[in-house]
Amino acid sequence: MLSSLRLYHYQIPLTPPLAVARQRIAERQGLVLQASSRTAAGAVKRAWVEIAPLSGTDIQGRPLTGFSPESLNEVTNYLRLLLPTLLRQPLASLSLAAQGCELASAAYGLSLLHARLSGACDQRPARTQPTAAMPIPLIYLNPGEDPRQAAARIRTLPAGITRVKLKVAQTHAATELKLLHEVLAIRPELKLRLDANQGWDLEQAIAFGACLPKSAIEYIEEPCRTLAENIAFHRALGLGYALDESLHQAGFSLAPHPGLVALCIKPMLFGELGLLREFIGRAHAMGLRCILGSSLEASLGIAAIAALASRLTPDEAPGIDTLDAFAQDLLVSSGKAECLGREQLALLAEAGPC
Repeated sequence: MLSSLRLYHYQIPLTPPLAVARQRIAERQGLVLQASSRTAAGAVKRAWVEIAPLSGTDIQGRPLTGFSPESLNEVTNYLRLLLPTLLRQPLASLSLAAQGCELASAAYGLSLLHARLSGACDQRPARTQPTAAMPIPLIYLNPGEDPRQAAARIRTLPAGITRVKLKVAQTHAATELKLLHEVLAIRPELKLRLDANQGWDLEQAIAFGACLPKSAIEYIEEPCRTLAENIAFHRALGLGYALDESLHQAGFSLAPHPGLVALCIKPMLFGELGLLREFIGRAHAMGLRCILGSSLEASLGIAAIAALASRLTPDEAPGIDTLDAFAQDLLVSSGKAECLGREQLALLAEAGPC
């Protein structure tokens, strides 16, 4: 039975601003939902989850596009109304609420909270390859940054890292190609995942791809704006591509396509965990790789994705290297355990006794 629920808001500065496709954000806002449950024997279990739709405005005041359709205010208002109805209800009410929720970030958070309180997250994760346990490092150019300076971050990576992700289609092609070659000059054994965030038309994608050292490229994520262009890009150059933003566009249907090698899945944008598991199962049956990634969550949300990846995609390293810019952590260490940091949290709503 759910004995108490708390909803908190956080707002954390980002230095430097983080890339959201071709835009930048200077702060990250979101929610933390905390719940306690009591068993028939009187034992109490507590859990918390981060719920952070990737929406809002960038550093120039423009709306973020192509990610969460729901706003933080919509999610906040929904959860404020929901919490009192969950109090003293069985744990299954969290799962039922998630299944009936049309706000992807809230559905994800509610289903994850149910999994944690019910013990589903306590199950031993599937066997994971050692290299798959290491998140994929993310390299991108900050505004005005020299490619050699950005590439120098490669020098600090552990020797066991075999892949990195580079953001492209954000600035001049010549500058990004210089970054790519600087990275390979430092660590020539690396395999590169490029992420264009649908930033090119077909002609631009082919022009960029023709300059790449193909043997070093694992795939390019969303090179073009349409699936038809991505297929044409593959047929022109033989390079594989992955889908990310396309997964959330109206009319998307999971199917094998020429050149499609992987799906980059952001759980916060996808929604309820049961649907996520089913989607990954169907993709694997088609021979597609599935890679879980962040929606620029704070540390609590990043830890959740890492744990999910160990269970749902144990042979794939998650894309969660986005925390360096955060000024504070939501998940902190206390002795040997991890707990919820409270300095940056503001209570929005509560149900039940403390």
